[in-house]
Amino acid sequence: MEILYKVEDKPPVGTSILLAAQHLLAALGAIITVPLVVGGVLGLPVEDIVVLVNAAMLVSGVVTMIQCKGVGPVGIRLPCVMGTSFTFVGVSIAIGFEHGVAGILGSALVASLVMIIGSFFMPMIRKFFPPIVTGTVVTLIGLSLIPVAVDWFAGGQVGQEGYASLPNLAIGMLVLATVIALSMFGKGILSAAAVVIGMAVGFVVCVALGLVDFKPVQDSPLLALPSPFHFGLSFPISGIIGMSIAYLVTIVESTGDFLALSNVTKTKLTGKKLSSGILCDGLGSALASLFSTTPFSSFSQNVGIVGMTGVASRYVVAITGAMLVLAGLFPIIGALVVAIPLPVLGGAGLVMFAMIITAGVNILSHTQHTKRNGIIIAVSIGAGMAVTVRPELLSHLPEFLKIILASGITTGSVIALFLNAVLPGADTIVETKEQSSIEDEPTSNAV
Repeated sequence: MEILYKVEDKPPVGTSILLAAQHLLAALGAIITVPLVVGGVLGLPVEDIVVLVNAAMLVSGVVTMIQCKGVGPVGIRLPCVMGTSFTFVGVSIAIGFEHGVAGILGSALVASLVMIIGSFFMPMIRKFFPPIVTGTVVTLIGLSLIPVAVDWFAGGQVGQEGYASLPNLAIGMLVLATVIALSMFGKGILSAAAVVIGMAVGFVVCVALGLVDFKPVQDSPLLALPSPFHFGLSFPISGIIGMSIAYLVTIVESTGDFLALSNVTKTKLTGKKLSSGILCDGLGSALASLFSTTPFSSFSQNVGIVGMTGVASRYVVAITGAMLVLAGLFPIIGALVVAIPLPVLGGAGLVMFAMIITAGVNILSHTQHTKRNGIIIAVSIGAGMAVTVRPELLSHLPEFLKIILASGITTGSVIALFLNAVLPGADTIVETKEQSSIEDEPTSNAV
């Protein structure tokens, strides 16, 4: 794809706003998904879920602007959209059941030091995350979220009244078909915003059928200031350990996204830039904890928009950040999001999460097909999915191990790191433009 606007270009204001809106539409659904999942599974009241959603949008905007424009040593200064990370869903839910939202936020705040401190040692840390580990982790993220999307698609949890009813399945299928059609045949913003447009179509149909409860919207104030420490903070040791592992996984995620971003923007990803991006990620996650929402990472779907449109201007995506801040200041927007019926979220979520699997498989395709790599992939994904679909496996373990291993992502990631370190032989990759975009990094250590 030819670059229409380079990283340092500043398109006209009107054009920039339109292009920024495109990134907003592509990211908004994913940004609100994590607080919806965590709040819904924990059974939080609607008003608390609204706080999580609005804080997610507000802090996403702030961190996105810092990541794009940079503040001193903080920020990668590339067109990077930041948002709540799926990596933290499993561990957040596990901590939340035991210690409440205060335990989630306090654990995330302390554990963010892993990412903040780790950012200064990226050249050293990066060698432990070759493509075989990175691809396995990304694949696990998508696989572990598929059950969530399926339950949404069916309209709730197994055993609930109306689960997998024909109306729920029909709505989910409508959204799914719309997203697929727009992704395949749409042009420009229609393709880039396929997920959000599909959700909008499903939502309109649900409104017409009387399936949407607008009471939370009616009860929400039009404007509200942020709510720092809304849930309070507590610091369970087991939760901090679990979150620390999740942050290590997020380093892998973000490094992969930054690598892909450097490729599509045709810029070099130096060690200094990578450290600045990871530092912003860690500080942004700490800020998220203080403002009452879950930790952050970079968004890979927006990397895809850059590659597809050829708009690599970091100033355009900084405007997206400003739009997210405005969205976070209006609680009615969060309430409207909470009112979206689950099958609408399921139809979009199924595609969105499955695309994460595709991204992981793509990374793995650049590794050699050896017995060693096959064992790492098979055992790591097998173990990760085992605790995802059968969490009862952990029922007799000590409590701190339950929290650490409750997320299939963290379980699989730890095993992938361990096997890659102890099995004889070294991972090598099929050289591509993506791998060659990192400066001063030996091929065998590239992520």
